[in-house]
Amino acid sequence: MSLLYVKNLKISYGGIEALKGISFEVEKGQIVTLIGANGAGKSTTLRAIAGLLPIKEGTITYDGSVISGQTPQKIVTEGICMVPEGRRVFPNLTVTENLRIGAYLRKDDITADMDHVFQLFPRLKERHWQQAGTLSGGEQQMLAVGRALMMRPKLLMMDEPSLGLAPLVIRDIFRIIETLHEEGITILLVEQNANAALKIADYAFVLETGMLGMQGSGRELLDDPGIKAAYLGKSAKARGQIG
Repeated sequence: MSLLYVKNLKISYGGIEALKGISFEVEKGQIVTLIGANGAGKSTTLRAIAGLLPIKEGTITYDGSVISGQTPQKIVTEGICMVPEGRRVFPNLTVTENLRIGAYLRKDDITADMDHVFQLFPRLKERHWQQAGTLSGGEQQMLAVGRALMMRPKLLMMDEPSLGLAPLVIRDIFRIIETLHEEGITILLVEQNANAALKIADYAFVLETGMLGMQGSGRELLDDPGIKAAYLGKSAKARGQIG
């Protein structure tokens, strides 16, 4: 069953067409990853789904309803949350305050969800009183994920969660992604670390200059010679990819 259906999505920046009519589906309960080079349109795709960019053409359907043109706030309340590239925590607020901001649209008790985030990320519990700006890069990424979880997302979109992190921290982040998947959260993952992303993906799409290229299961793309040459070679490993 499709939770998310993107059909003929076109996005333009000025006269430049960043997305050239892409279509794809995300099945409920899956981890789906978008891989591709810088500038391919991966982050643009997530931002469009989140309502942060105007759509030139196409439709986005979530859980059976068209969400194209809805406000970001409305989309969040529908159950779609995004962990943005670069983490974007509030540096002068504490860990706990950042988490509370993640639940700002909720009117019910968030205590259980706060406890759940601290169970997933014990280091955040240890540092709950610290300002977010004093955390390490990995801890800030954990906080960004935890903040998104405070809205109880059905679909969690993650934009480059491994960016700028050490290999051991990357392993921790991907273990958390698998844990969230096991808890029933559908995940749409944008990631330059193609090796790590494909290893955990149920399905994957390759985005190339605004158009979808190859697609298949994570394992199929891992084993494809073209994908290996383009995304899993020595230069990829030099960027800190797992494998």
